[in-house]
Amino acid sequence: MTTISQTARTSHAVAEQFVERLGRQDPDGIQELFAEEIDWYVPGSAALPWTGRRTRREEVAAFFTTMWPYYVPGRSRVVLERVVVDGADVVLLASFTHTIVANGREFTTPAALHLAVEDGRIVRLHLYEDTLTIAQAFTAG
Repeated sequence: MTTISQTARTSHAVAEQFVERLGRQDPDGIQELFAEEIDWYVPGSAALPWTGRRTRREEVAAFFTTMWPYYVPGRSRVVLERVVVDGADVVLLASFTHTIVANGREFTTPAALHLAVEDGRIVRLHLYEDTLTIAQAFTAG
């Protein structure tokens, strides 16, 4: 018989709140889920000004408020394929589809989002996606 630890239950609940707030595009609500000090990494390029490292909770909302205006409202889709929980670690496997405001191009990328939860707060967010596809969608002529 498998017993799910309280840590895993808490981690899963926090991840569910994250996904729910992400779905309704609530940057302040998302930010509330994070610890004061965080390990945040979203790889990217200079063409994608929201990417990079963040280390403080107050930097979280700015990620979303910087990124979302680059995409056509109502044309983004996130398909959550699987949630894997191992104690404090949660991995969200998904695909993201967005349409770029500036050029009308649509792209889809598989994504894995690794969250770590401590004391009911997210302390780590690392995003793994096809950054080349995204950069090319923004910069291709």
